[in-house]
Amino acid sequence: MLDGDIVKWLKAEGDRVIQGEPLVEVETAKASACVEAPVSGKLVRVLVREGDTAEVAQVLAEIEPE
Repeated sequence: MLDGDIVKWLKAEGDRVIQGEPLVEVETAKASACVEAPVSGKLVRVLVREGDTAEVAQVLAEIEPE
């Protein structure tokens, strides 16, 4: 797997997120999965929008830790 499509953001910029909760739905050629928030804090900026393709290990968003 080299990349995946961003299907849906489950949180919006400005929302509070909790570490481990589903943050974004990603679809690859073989599977769909939710990416979890790596830390708790405030989602300050989405870097890859719905419908765009992201490479493996690409930063999808910025979270300001609590």
